[in-house]
Amino acid sequence: MLLYCLCGWLLEFMLVVSVSLASNNPSWALTEENLLFLEAWRTIDRAYIDKSFNGQSWFRYRENALRNEPMNNREETYMAIRKMLATLDDRFTRFLEPEKFRSLRSGTKGALTGVGISIGYPTKADMPSDGLVVISASPGGPAYRAGVLSGDVILAIDDMSTEKLGLYDAAERLQGPDGSSVALTIRSGSDVKHLALTREKVTVNPVKSRLCKLPAAGDNSPTVGYIKLTSFNQNASRAIREAINTFRSNNVNAFVLDLRDNSGGLFPEGIEIAKLWLDKGVIVYICDSRGVRDILDTDGSGALATSEPLAVLVNKGTASASEILAGALKDNKRAIVYGEPTFGKGKIQSVFELSDGSGLVVTVARYETPAHTDIDKVGVIPDHPLPTSFPKDEDAFCNCLQDPASSCNNNNRVQLFSNDFFGFLLKNTIL
Repeated sequence: MLLYCLCGWLLEFMLVVSVSLASNNPSWALTEENLLFLEAWRTIDRAYIDKSFNGQSWFRYRENALRNEPMNNREETYMAIRKMLATLDDRFTRFLEPEKFRSLRSGTKGALTGVGISIGYPTKADMPSDGLVVISASPGGPAYRAGVLSGDVILAIDDMSTEKLGLYDAAERLQGPDGSSVALTIRSGSDVKHLALTREKVTVNPVKSRLCKLPAAGDNSPTVGYIKLTSFNQNASRAIREAINTFRSNNVNAFVLDLRDNSGGLFPEGIEIAKLWLDKGVIVYICDSRGVRDILDTDGSGALATSEPLAVLVNKGTASASEILAGALKDNKRAIVYGEPTFGKGKIQSVFELSDGSGLVVTVARYETPAHTDIDKVGVIPDHPLPTSFPKDEDAFCNCLQDPASSCNNNNRVQLFSNDFFGFLLKNTIL
């Protein structure tokens, strides 16, 4: 079994499995279409977090649907499954046709053809509810180059309103052939923008790093290893491990892990990255309606950097798996967290593959940080703020540290010292 966390679409802990049929079928003869419907029903029965099924008899629904819902062909069966899921009143529990299921899984492999944005439903009270929220824009992608920002609201895609458009339908409309165009209507603050973007293959290189020397005299200037993690794809933990090893071979004095605008990805990669920094402790609690059902922790056997000072940078584009990582490092007192409250996606979805290649995205649980904080709709609260203008790439970050005359230092140094970011680095790195 493979655990996934496709947070580009804000789907978390996606578990891709094949679902087998049990033997307790109704007594009347079942068609192939009935069996597919039953497969979907049983998946919800076993996995869904709310065992009241939104206050209905799940068994009675099955019997009524098999008697009354038309299932004469595959499209009618798919419609019956969608109707069944709608009774749960859970917008994150969805049905995916085979092609959408394949597209969803391809998003974990590091490359998609589209405009390079991660989207989600509004999660907080102060977020607008009339569209889909941009969680992050992939650096260098079409949306990023056009100035699309975390927190912007997509109002329409090719003149189709997103007010009632699901995440998967929206994602499908954003993707398309390389070189094709898509029109977006976006509200950024109080401004409404109309953008024409050209789709391209957006390859996500999850890790960028840079060794930065702090201002000091002589060859013994303290060094900071800056690591920018943009997503949790299949290469993320290996790339972080390589960066840490490279920095440590250069006698690094402190680390900065930048998770800003990281909307998530593969959940196991987030767990493996947490293990690199922790000598022991709980990483995350998995909870369902009955309470804690699983504890993911570490004994330190895979740790690489447990003693050097570590600062973690977050913002409202930090979501899902990156929130788990930030919460684990904060609650285990391994890192000081700087920035703004994160996105706040604490519900857990699993994706189950059905026998015909279609799939179900099912809300199966929620997670809590090691301090038993439920961050859903709240986010991870940082220890200290950062100015919104603080640099977001490795070169600008190093320049900010190295050049006392830089605009970054001139604009931000007093505020940064007041919230102890540079103070934290300087205090813990000067030999």
